[in-house]
Amino acid sequence: MMDLQRVNEYMKRIEESETVTFSPVGSKLKVGLDLGTAYIVLVVLDEENNPIACEKKAASVLRDGIVYDYTGALNIVRELKEKLEKRLGGRELINCAIAMPAGTESSIKTHCYVAEGVGFEVTNILDEPTAANSIYQIKNGVVVDIGGGTTGLAILKEQQVVQIEDEPTGGTHLSLVLAGNYHISFDEAEKLKQDYGKHKEILPVVKAVVEKMASIVKKYVNPAEVDTIYLCGGTCCLKGIEKIFEKETGMPTIKPDNPFLVTPAGIAMNCEAN
Repeated sequence: MMDLQRVNEYMKRIEESETVTFSPVGSKLKVGLDLGTAYIVLVVLDEENNPIACEKKAASVLRDGIVYDYTGALNIVRELKEKLEKRLGGRELINCAIAMPAGTESSIKTHCYVAEGVGFEVTNILDEPTAANSIYQIKNGVVVDIGGGTTGLAILKEQQVVQIEDEPTGGTHLSLVLAGNYHISFDEAEKLKQDYGKHKEILPVVKAVVEKMASIVKKYVNPAEVDTIYLCGGTCCLKGIEKIFEKETGMPTIKPDNPFLVTPAGIAMNCEAN
């Protein structure tokens, strides 16, 4: 079972590192680059995995985990890297780790080109749910990472990943439904989705899409072998999403207070410190 208190405390520190630059323990740093469908995130940890600094920016340069606007992705990552290096007193960030939605392995080279294009050396490539489990440290269960474009999952038994799956359906699909329902633009729907005060109102509107996400997990998970679902990813910030998952799958579903930065932080943990 995941130590939820530990995860929540760690993620709170990651959140704080968006505005506060912490002093590292030791001389080496780790960097995690998360090229997401809705956001690009860079997280810096010290060699003992303590959060040091984090920068993020909304982006629409990927679709379903695949980079389609290389120049746009390059510009954003360069901007975030420069901001972090400035916050770190001019120290150059050299190594980074990256992660991919399962099933998009063919686009690994493009993700690497983006990282390398701004001066990073890619030292590790993971799938996103496995990266998230670096934070959760689950022995048995299924980690479900729902981003902007896809619902990905990693089934773990005795701390080993035994199965990885990923299918298109994510936060972008929620925004499309909201845009149609409220007769607003996609960008306005994105803002509505991110307004926590509106979540109770919009949850019934997007319920069918969330049920679709849950059905993806249900298709691959045997409740007799896996007893708990652990959520992460930006889309899981939607209040009440875990209740829909529980009802659809019949399995207890857990998420931390801030599931958005779990995967980027987990990616950084798997970087070679430099």
